[in-house]
Amino acid sequence: MAAGQAGRVFAGLALGLALAACDMPVPDASAPAPPRGATAADDVPSARSKALAARYARTERDLKARGLLRTDGGGPDTPFTDTDLMRNFERIVFFDEYAPGAGFRSPSGRAGGLRRWAEPVRIAVEFGASVPEEQRAADRDTLDAYAARLSRAARHPISTVRRRANFHVLVMSEDDRAEGLDRVRALAPDIDTATFGVFRNMPRSIHCLVVAFSDRGNPHTYDLAIAWVRAEHPPLMRESCFHEELAQGLGLANDSPRARPSIFNDDDEFAHLTTHDEMLLRMLYHPDLRPGMTPDEARPVLRRLLDEWQAGPV
Repeated sequence: MAAGQAGRVFAGLALGLALAACDMPVPDASAPAPPRGATAADDVPSARSKALAARYARTERDLKARGLLRTDGGGPDTPFTDTDLMRNFERIVFFDEYAPGAGFRSPSGRAGGLRRWAEPVRIAVEFGASVPEEQRAADRDTLDAYAARLSRAARHPISTVRRRANFHVLVMSEDDRAEGLDRVRALAPDIDTATFGVFRNMPRSIHCLVVAFSDRGNPHTYDLAIAWVRAEHPPLMRESCFHEELAQGLGLANDSPRARPSIFNDDDEFAHLTTHDEMLLRMLYHPDLRPGMTPDEARPVLRRLLDEWQAGPV
């Protein structure tokens, strides 16, 4: 999703501003923020949070029973070609998952310019007050290892930090929603109403999301991202959210039903970044591509890179 703002642009899926989300095609009502003070300290987790945790635990069990949420990165059963990579790169990089500045509405279908980070990406995770320490430790370990993997794949500086972050991962339960919304406001004080509403009114079918922002002077270059991951998810689903939202916040913003093996596909076959996805990141951050490039401008560069990589080590 992308939308203009005063001073900054909301990016992660579109020009200047982008939103990407991991969702399930389940009819659902939105989940507005609970009123402040509605949950007493001794009532945490609340009945609402417990119900969500039970729902997501059932979802994970069902997906795993169907052979989904794979963590193997793809294999002999998921071959892909250079043609597949070219097609999937174009669809995932140049198109949006949601309409700019319009909440969760469908996009126009028009291609935009290539978007990515120019400066080092510094990831920090923050937890709501209700998140237990054991879960915090596990999530920190996951993010430390994943940031290193993303950096190797993109060949771009990406790391976890404790201060001066520009990519913020908020792990919040329903009981922490007011706290999380305050944090979003503090991190992006110029955020527009529609974009803020994405965080405030997440349906239960939206498991996690990321919004990337870019400076108005260079609308195709990100300089801030905020990801929201529901703390109620069981471990593998939280890992899946980290893998997808962080990669989407780097510029692989869209999903495609034809992308396989890939986490950028709403079929939930894969929970972790795949070898195919690592190649997309390598392509996106190659110095021969530039922020703002159109698909027509990028195609010959991508074709040359893939030919070179096929001829020798990447």
